[in-house]
Formats: sequence, C-alpha cells, structure tokens
Amino acid sequence: MQGRWVGANVPSSELIIEGGEITCYGRLVDYDYKEVSAVDGALTVNLGVFDKTREDAFQRANITGLAISPEGDFLVWNVKSGDEFVRPVP
Repeated sequence: MQGRWVGANVPSSELIIEGGEITCYGRLVDYDYKEVSAVDGALTVNLGVFDKTREDAFQRANITGLAISPEGDFLVWNVKSGDEFVRPVP
C-alpha cells in the first residue's frame, strides 16, 4: 500500500501512504491506531481513534478503511463513501 496512488475515476484525487502516515484527498488522516488483517488473500487496514467522543466525527471526516484485493484492486472507504485508487501512469 505504500506510495502514491490516484483516484481510478478521478485522477486528481490523491492518496499517499508513507510509513504510518496517510494523506488522502489533500488531508492528513489523524488516526490513533490501525488494525491490519488478511482474509482470503485481501489485505485490509481499519483505522480508528481511542476517544469515543471523537469516533463519529472521525468516521465522517476521514477514510477509515483500506483494502487491496488479491487481484490488486485498491479500495478506501468511510461511512459516507468509497473509492478505488490506482498507481499513477508516468
């Protein structure tokens, strides 16, 4: 998942993952923890915050999940929407 990705349908949308830092749609995702799992060949990362009073706002303002399918499709989502990202073409 590391590196620069662009929106599959909106190439001006950008997702950058550098180490544990995630920037999506021009904003740094301010999360407290991540849960990484692999199920049926897909790698999934769920993001969250420890402060339950911030949880609803966090889920609406940030991406909260990322997944790469076994076929290489890269999806991100939150409670409002989801998008597919691809590697940019040089």
